[in-house]
Amino acid sequence: MTDEPLRPALTGRRRRGALVLVGVALSLLLGGCQVPDFFGFRGATKQGHDEFLLYVGTFIAALVVGGFVGLLILFAVVRYRRRNEEMPKQFQYHIALELTYTVVPIIIVLILFGFTVITENRVDAVTPKPNLTVDVYAFQWGWEFDYPNHVVVRAETTTDPDPVGPEGLSGPQCSPAAWCLGPGLILPSGETTQINLRSRDVVHGFFVPEFNFSRYAQPGVLNQFDFTVIKPGVFRAQCTQFCGLYHSLMLFHVVAMPPTQFQTWLTAQEPTTSLNTKAAP
Repeated sequence: MTDEPLRPALTGRRRRGALVLVGVALSLLLGGCQVPDFFGFRGATKQGHDEFLLYVGTFIAALVVGGFVGLLILFAVVRYRRRNEEMPKQFQYHIALELTYTVVPIIIVLILFGFTVITENRVDAVTPKPNLTVDVYAFQWGWEFDYPNHVVVRAETTTDPDPVGPEGLSGPQCSPAAWCLGPGLILPSGETTQINLRSRDVVHGFFVPEFNFSRYAQPGVLNQFDFTVIKPGVFRAQCTQFCGLYHSLMLFHVVAMPPTQFQTWLTAQEPTTSLNTKAAP
């Protein structure tokens, strides 16, 4: 009795078993609570979250392409490994295969390019009617935030507490202290704030990591952009362009408050108030 008739049946069973295993594995992987962040920030603003989605999508596409290429390499290594001293069969001019590995990468690049353009347009979009406008000035070595009615928050190279902490507390009351370094750019959460960024001297870098956002402050140049902070919180920020001796001390924080709490804070400030803190030695 020969085993030849049994081989197709066994092969079919193995294939069905492999498909079941793949289905179970995909269910477990895709049934998670959320998409992995791949060591990036999810974006504390609406604009930053759009960037995060683009980053994750690109990362997943890279993993899929890389995994597929790796499997092809592994298949070639195993299937066409050296078995004897004879020259392997050669072939060339496989038109369908050549068209496939030329056209498919082009399609992938075009898709990624399209999503990139859409995301950049969303991030760079500036609303004509923001809920709040803040003029931000960078200077050696500090930050100034000018609000409506001439309310000014200004600090130079400092590690003193933020003017307003996460619970609306000020000065030494701000806790934890790690959240309250440098002057505070205070914004209402859930509303759109337009930032007018300028420099009073040299080029500085306005960088908020959890916003997935960085922009130059350049002398003689006005950079405008919008922030829509998703929920209240305190977010560290800093200058990222080397600008002089105390560049490393150009720290600040963005403090997002509920709109009512923000209005209470803004109303309590005196016009043209200058909150100067300890200057550099």
